[in-house]
Amino acid sequence: MQRYLGTALLAAALVLGGSPSIAAPHLLHYLTVDELRPTLVLPAPPAPGSLEERGELAEIHALIAAAPPARLDQARWDDAHETPALFDRTLGVTLETLPLTWALLREVQEEGDAAADVAKLYFHRTRPFGIDPSIPNCAKTGKPLKSYPSGHATLGYSTGFVLAHLLPGRSAEILDRAADYATSREYCGVHFPTDVEASHVLGTLVASKLMAIPAFRVKFDAARQELIAAHVAGV
Repeated sequence: MQRYLGTALLAAALVLGGSPSIAAPHLLHYLTVDELRPTLVLPAPPAPGSLEERGELAEIHALIAAAPPARLDQARWDDAHETPALFDRTLGVTLETLPLTWALLREVQEEGDAAADVAKLYFHRTRPFGIDPSIPNCAKTGKPLKSYPSGHATLGYSTGFVLAHLLPGRSAEILDRAADYATSREYCGVHFPTDVEASHVLGTLVASKLMAIPAFRVKFDAARQELIAAHVAGV
């Protein structure tokens, strides 16, 4: 059953004094808004202007300043590729050519995106470059109030969790790539370290809940058989 998030986003907007015209771009297909209430699954981010926030800004400056050009190029590539194809190079497989596996991972992404949407709106955190314009960033057009958590990082951790269970023999590589993809958000100057940490929590929570749902497991098992038939290493 598909559940539109318009009601949840509207409620959050009204709590925040926002506009009731906000639309929901993503859907929950398996989970419920109640399961993913931001105050139940994530701690609040550091307060604006707090010592912790200033420390995070300094950390981002130092990270970017010390980064080799190749790592910054990787961060820009990651910024521009927000799909489960982020794991293609790691696995040596074009995941989109495996229709059952690709569809499964896209469902995971959609679920994670929907969960992140609710949290972003609720916490309403300003991105690093919105606070400190001197931070180099990958953003072409700013959405400065959507920092916590990171949608990209939630994608990496949620799909990475499921993919690691599909390919347990490659789990270390997959989870390392998920973490590296998430860290790209800091190299890009568009998210704080605590945004990325929150995404790790949220992405793992969403994926683990999905893995416990029978209807999802049917699709998971079909994807696993597809990977076996395609002779993908690590199944």
